[in-house]
Amino acid sequence: MKLKQIERVKKISKDDFVSQYVKKQIPVVVEELTEDWPAYEKWRLSYINKIAGNITVPLYDDRPVNHEEGFNEAHTKMKMSDYISLLESKPTNYRIFLYNLMKEVPVLKNDFLWPDIGLKLVKQLPMLFFGGENARVFMHYDIDYSNILHFHFHGEKQCMLFAPNQSKYMYKVPHALISREDIDFDNPDYDKFPALQNAEGYITNLRHGEMLYMPEGYWHYMKYLTPGFSMSLRAFPKNISNLSKAAYNIFIMRYFDIMMRKVKGQKWIDYKNEKAIHNTNQNLRKSA
Repeated sequence: MKLKQIERVKKISKDDFVSQYVKKQIPVVVEELTEDWPAYEKWRLSYINKIAGNITVPLYDDRPVNHEEGFNEAHTKMKMSDYISLLESKPTNYRIFLYNLMKEVPVLKNDFLWPDIGLKLVKQLPMLFFGGENARVFMHYDIDYSNILHFHFHGEKQCMLFAPNQSKYMYKVPHALISREDIDFDNPDYDKFPALQNAEGYITNLRHGEMLYMPEGYWHYMKYLTPGFSMSLRAFPKNISNLSKAAYNIFIMRYFDIMMRKVKGQKWIDYKNEKAIHNTNQNLRKSA
């Protein structure tokens, strides 16, 4: 894969952010957007433990998709205090994914500011994500094709992005939002997945307080280099085509997939994984 570093700026005006990145649909890291937030000083794992330690949270790991599991169904649950102790003691695959912690702990809402950066952000409570050292979030894109402002706190995580026009190389699983889960994007097997050699993407290491802008429909793979957590703010897609794709994903695709899992079981999962190989290799032959 051909990866280039995501462009970085210290600060940026609203007009420049929109004209240089949103309109062009190019990712960027803004390093100092959060420096006037209370969260910049407060948001460490010790603080989360102090204010939310007694809350039971859903956890996910990197096991393959199973037909018996529901859409985004958690793999286990744990008290936040126990989970943070686990994060701080050793590497773990357990992650908190798309969790509305602010609903449980409203005081967190006072710690961040809605940035005036040229996007009409959806003013629902933001989702939080937690992970331990070496925890990985499989390659995927978001169901709603949102423009995403992704903020990271406490530690460092690596972010790998690919634009939607790279989907033909990504071994996309049909009727899903993911690449094949047996691809190791840190060390791709080009004999098994040759199309990945043609994929052109972006990479960066996101540190405490930094914000990564992910444009509409971008594939992203995240790896926690240290224990830490992130917050995403979202804005609806501006592209009409992406808006229609989002509607299809939300109201048709995911329910069709759930139905087929119930009807065909693991055969449906296996069929989709085989089609991911067939479709991508077919695209590769056409572009040769």
